Amino acid sequence: MTEYTHVITREALRDDALRRMVAAGAPNMHILSDAERAASLDATLARRPRACDGDGVWLFAYGSLIWNPALHFDGRRLARVHGWHRSFCLSTQAGRGTPENPGLVLGLDRGGACVGAAFHVPQALMADELALLWRREMLSGSYQPRWVQVRGADGVPFGYAIAFTIHRDCEQYAGGLAREDVVRRLASARGALGSSADYLFRTRDGLRSLGIHDKGIEDLAHRVERASAPSTPHPAVAI
Repeated sequence: MTEYTHVITREALRDDALRRMVAAGAPNMHILSDAERAASLDATLARRPRACDGDGVWLFAYGSLIWNPALHFDGRRLARVHGWHRSFCLSTQAGRGTPENPGLVLGLDRGGACVGAAFHVPQALMADELALLWRREMLSGSYQPRWVQVRGADGVPFGYAIAFTIHRDCEQYAGGLAREDVVRRLASARGALGSSADYLFRTRDGLRSLGIHDKGIEDLAHRVERASAPSTPHPAVAI
């Protein structure tokens, strides 16, 4: 299969190219209807904490949104959330894998803490930008959007942000895999959007660009690089 190096674009979201790609690659996967997706967005906004100001919304990015937000925003800052951690816990049969060899992408799973980026979308752009974001993140209902408190580099809270946490009851949840299985799947799986390894490396580089050193991501990237490297045959020894 050809590996594509392009990333998800706004155009691919607007014309439903991403949904068609996922439906073709994983025909047995349940994909949310437009009505289900709109209901999810409306329910999320209805749960907006009262402490939020009325000028726009913060979005918490911990994976591909960091290096490819595909959003119009007017501010970005480093952010930490408590009670959630970055994890390769979402199995993907399309995009970064296939039904025969599913890949892995990131979810925000329970426990610990996570440092990422918070993007601020102004009020005037909220309707369009959140609709596009839901087309991207809420294709199959594998995530549960929720409001999380975000803290700055100084540890002081600066608001609440929407974060896409993993839905542990979904069929694609892959938490608790052995480290060796995670490495194998990241090193070997690829789909229409490219490889799971590429997703990992882009995330590592995106975090580094923000000055974030995620020990777990760095270790995984090192292991996957070693697992993906072609083996060098040992020279013959005359006896």
